[in-house]
Amino acid sequence: MPLLRRRLHPERLIIPATPARVVPASPRQVRPRPEHARVVWRFSDGKAGHDNQSLGLVDALKRRSRVEAYDIPVRSGAGLDWVFGRFPEGSLLPDPWLMIGAGHSTHLPLLSARRARGGRAAVLMSPDLPKSLFDLCIIPEHDQPGPAANILVTHGSLNRMQPVYMTGSNRGLLMIGGPSRHYRWDHQQLVEQIARVIRYSPVRDWILTTSRRTPPGFAEHIRQMIYNCNLRLTVLSCRDTTDQWLSLQLSRSCCTWVTEDSVSMIYEALTAGVPVGLLSVPPRRRDRVVNGVEALVASRNVMRFSDWSAGRPLPRPRQVFDEANRIAREICGQWGV
Repeated sequence: MPLLRRRLHPERLIIPATPARVVPASPRQVRPRPEHARVVWRFSDGKAGHDNQSLGLVDALKRRSRVEAYDIPVRSGAGLDWVFGRFPEGSLLPDPWLMIGAGHSTHLPLLSARRARGGRAAVLMSPDLPKSLFDLCIIPEHDQPGPAANILVTHGSLNRMQPVYMTGSNRGLLMIGGPSRHYRWDHQQLVEQIARVIRYSPVRDWILTTSRRTPPGFAEHIRQMIYNCNLRLTVLSCRDTTDQWLSLQLSRSCCTWVTEDSVSMIYEALTAGVPVGLLSVPPRRRDRVVNGVEALVASRNVMRFSDWSAGRPLPRPRQVFDEANRIAREICGQWGV
């Protein structure tokens, strides 16, 4: 029987992922459901952006009721588990009330676990598999999902941020993404925008952070620019930050600038409620993601660099972005907690 290793928190249950070493549990091996608590299995593909979404929903569920959550890393071979109605990774876990997965590689494990152990399966983002297979599909509006009883549409992706009520701060945050399927990259144009924001904004101190998509050498180029121009900027690579670092910095910032390609970071800043400026990068084409960013600009929830440089101040978001809490409320209202 494989050993289970528990960390400090109950949601961090690490389960060996090698199928050959896992023995399906007998009924007496299954842990009983914690009294007065709902059990949530959170499926993780190890990608930070996907984890941010599913953890945001788990956090919101915990704010509403007593929830005991477990993390389950996904593995290959889940298709056969679905066919045979088995899910060995959950053999020592209590039966789930809800299972959550973000990322396409979590979808088959979700279905396998539901067939083997019951509960309800919820996916974040539009699945490749038929949506009717899942109890709930939580899909951003820019994906334009059709109406269905098991679909909840969100304003952007879920995240772990909570509204910020900071006053008197004189610190700004710059969040840099990188080239993607939806956006190209213009190194020089972006550097010039950053320099102008720092020089002409009334904000005194700035912190810049990169992402895993930021091209190699970009952070070093910015550091050299700081040295040459004596700019008030601290540069941190995403490798030098922790999971909670961004939430802390947003809570301490009076404004943030985000590259247009970084849609998840845009919505994190909007959820925090701080003024958001967009650093322009060229789109590859007019697709659903680009159109979603355009809609945010048109609704005046964010402001483009070109409008700001013409003399307009950064506005606070016009609407409240609190999607994780809203979706948690919908789930609890429909299935009870």
